[in-house]
Amino acid sequence: MPTRRVALGRAYLPMSGSAHGAALLSAVVAANLPDIYEEQGELLPRLLDDAREGLSIPRIALWYRLQTDVHGLDRSRHRLFGEDGHLVMEIDTHGAAAPQVLGAVLAVAALPPTPRAAGLAAIRAVVDGRWNGLSPDVVVRRLDWLQFHERPPLAGVSWKMGRPAEEEGWDGVPSERRWAMEVLGLRSDMEVEREDVNRRFRRLLREAHPDHGAATKGAAERIAELSEARVLLLQFASAGQAAEG
Repeated sequence: MPTRRVALGRAYLPMSGSAHGAALLSAVVAANLPDIYEEQGELLPRLLDDAREGLSIPRIALWYRLQTDVHGLDRSRHRLFGEDGHLVMEIDTHGAAAPQVLGAVLAVAALPPTPRAAGLAAIRAVVDGRWNGLSPDVVVRRLDWLQFHERPPLAGVSWKMGRPAEEEGWDGVPSERRWAMEVLGLRSDMEVEREDVNRRFRRLLREAHPDHGAATKGAAERIAELSEARVLLLQFASAGQAAEG
């Protein structure tokens, strides 16, 4: 029989503030977990443990080959976005359940350590039966259309071909680097310069620190996130300068 294969496409999973990335992951896993085979469910906790250190690719997990090549694969997209003052959760239901769960784990494993831990905690809560569900203010839409480029059957919702405006310009930027740039407020078209990274880090650190009036709740996670983003981007900036020299 054909080899079962799974790969991750684009992912943007903010874990700080309202943690919409964690909410999306929880919803995707919760929607698909009941439909995976019992043996796959038994293997899932071990995969989550492995993902704490990131996942080596390629590898076999839950009877699937995890890879980076998306050629020839079906495509599913799940997203959380704002519409008319409301949060809307779109869950693509047309694909098999196991690849959706594996895609969520792959997306988390690609994040830096602090947001990765938050994402894994969100998935683990669903797997362990501790998830409390989405906020009642979130509108949930389950979409089922056979080809990704077809118009989703949503009455009253405008839709057009192409990528969302916020995705423009991020082609070729690794997800980890994009995460770090957006944590420090850098757009896709901006140069990553050491002085600018340090300046942004110091400003955001002051804004996040309780000693400067920020809320205590979530401050430690935000400070850790800023620190990791700074370290990652300084490494990238150093590598770029070395290459230019």
